[in-house]
Amino acid sequence: MSGRRLKWVILVFWVVLAAVCAPLAGGLTDQQDNDIASWLPGDAESTVALERQIALGSDPDVVPAVIVYERADGLTAADTEAIADDAAALGQLDALDGTVVGPIPSEDGQAAQLIVPINPGSGGWEAIAPIVDDIRAEASDGPDGLSAYVTGPAGQAADSSEAFSGLDSTLLLAALGVVVLILLFTYRSPVLWILPIFSAVIALFCAQAVVYLLARYADLTVNAQSASILTVLVVGAGTDYALLLIARYREELRLHADRHEAMTEAVHRAGPAVLASGGTVILGMLCLVAADMNSTRGLGPVAAIGVAVTLLVLMTLLPALLVICGRWVFWPVRPSLGSPEPTATGLWARVGGLIKPRPRAVWLVTCALLLAASFAMFGLNAKGLTAADSFRGTPESIQGDAVALEHFPGAAGNPVHVLTSADTADDVADAVAAADGIASVAEPQVIGSDALIEAELADAPDSQAAYATVESLRSTLDDVGDGAALVGGNTALNLDVQTASQRDNLVIIPLIMLVVLAVLAVLLRAVVAPLILIATVVLSYGAALGLSALIFDWVVGVETTDSSFPLFVFVFLVALGIDYNIFLMTRVREEAFDHGTRRAALVGLAATGGVITSAGLVLAATFAVLATLPLTFTIQLGIAVALGVLLDTIVVRSVLVTALTLDVGRWMWWPSKLAHRLDEPEPPAGQADDLRLPTPREPGREVSPSADRSPGPRGP
Repeated sequence: MSGRRLKWVILVFWVVLAAVCAPLAGGLTDQQDNDIASWLPGDAESTVALERQIALGSDPDVVPAVIVYERADGLTAADTEAIADDAAALGQLDALDGTVVGPIPSEDGQAAQLIVPINPGSGGWEAIAPIVDDIRAEASDGPDGLSAYVTGPAGQAADSSEAFSGLDSTLLLAALGVVVLILLFTYRSPVLWILPIFSAVIALFCAQAVVYLLARYADLTVNAQSASILTVLVVGAGTDYALLLIARYREELRLHADRHEAMTEAVHRAGPAVLASGGTVILGMLCLVAADMNSTRGLGPVAAIGVAVTLLVLMTLLPALLVICGRWVFWPVRPSLGSPEPTATGLWARVGGLIKPRPRAVWLVTCALLLAASFAMFGLNAKGLTAADSFRGTPESIQGDAVALEHFPGAAGNPVHVLTSADTADDVADAVAAADGIASVAEPQVIGSDALIEAELADAPDSQAAYATVESLRSTLDDVGDGAALVGGNTALNLDVQTASQRDNLVIIPLIMLVVLAVLAVLLRAVVAPLILIATVVLSYGAALGLSALIFDWVVGVETTDSSFPLFVFVFLVALGIDYNIFLMTRVREEAFDHGTRRAALVGLAATGGVITSAGLVLAATFAVLATLPLTFTIQLGIAVALGVLLDTIVVRSVLVTALTLDVGRWMWWPSKLAHRLDEPEPPAGQADDLRLPTPREPGREVSPSADRSPGPRGP
């Protein structure tokens, strides 16, 4: 990477590869599958029901658009005529699949409905949006005072499409803008920030291209949510790794006259920690392939690919760019040979000095505060978001739902589909009609040996009452006829999503903890330290969830969250937060061989505290960008991860872990031989610890790794 000719080869290679990947990356949006049915496992009852519907001739691409008309003082004759004209005009839509149903007047005479089945083809919700725009234009051209809303599955899909419209570019620009500001503040250089940003953009293009190819040719499930997370993850993690490498390179520039030698040493020293951190994130993300939810399972490889490509780019392209540019890229604070290392007397060296006299009191108080914050976690309602809560603001489809609920049964355009055999169709239809929560039942549609029964729910299709109706109906139908009836439809799909997500929470979270524990045990060659670190991770996660629950309730104004939310937060806080554990503890272990564990804890904190804090700020800021999107789930995810990362870097990693290491001492490394390495004697009273760097190495002098150890901090 730092060879005098190799650096140019590496630069040309990545630039050419990025040029090839850019068009493929641009096609990733076309490969997204945002249909809720594709998110579910194949054995979910609603999925099986949908497959049987398709086998009976139903087209899975047909989506009903429900048009709700309302006049508060009652519909007039002119209104009724205009609605009938709309029905006739919409009957000529190119995308129409079937016939327009209605007008259906409400019992109070204040509203009417049209149900328009449309077929956008294989284009998904992106293709639905322009069709719905045409319907809205037609419906809005009515008499003065007549309100019209396009809602139902098609209306909600169109509004979701609009919310995600231009998302990739907006998210990328916002994330890059935030990172640039933080890098300018961190380095105080008008030029240096360009190199990690350039490297991160190259990594993003390449990662998106790989994901595109896998989605197109290997059936990888990618949706708008995972594509958004990929952008944030690559920019955030890439900048994190860049900060680690640049910090070590800047330190080595003070010890080497030749920048090529400095980079070689920087990669040698920082490389293992960066690779171990990235490898842990990759393994943590791959745990998601054990999920039942296809969308969650697909996120695992997507995120793992993003991190792997980012590691490859940051450990090859960035070193080449830094060496090509030379020391001037750090202007106006150029690290010259023999210049002092600021971390020796920096903020975190002083924080370590404050923790050292009373480490047990520090970690006990810190744990108590984090535990107190964790108790608010029990107020987190992760039972799923309603359609109204899913959007920030009130798009037309949500307004239309509210109006429809005032005048019609709760689930117009969202029927429950019951699939059964033709022989039991009448008995099943009678049982469905008698069930609580069912407003009406249509006549069974018998096709060969099978039958389809459609029933309207009495409650809103995304309400807890509707979910309870579906669960009760499934239980009831198990005892009707041959007991093989299947309950499907959008409400059943959403219910099965929640059930699968809750199962994934219980399975994936412990699995990730075991993987991270195993990696830490191998990396640190100890048992005690990994167990303590995992405990701090869980405590940090609980505190982040608790504080987030309070913010959601008091600030965002939404008490519920998606059922997959706890898992997503855990994945990003633990899989990414473990980076900071590794950065800190690998340095502490390195120093413990020469100076004992307690002094090594102070040296490690002084050396890594600044760069860990900067890296945490970058990662928190990039995830916080998600909170700018008009979708509740991304806002909640951005807030929780950003808050958790800040807790992790500023409180847990730098204060709690340091205090625990000082208190437990050499037994952190049990059962390895390092547990028997005694600590250095304390300096005489009144004499401060000497955390200064060693004197500069002579130019050209080779220093072995063992001889290069020093009591002073040398970066992570």
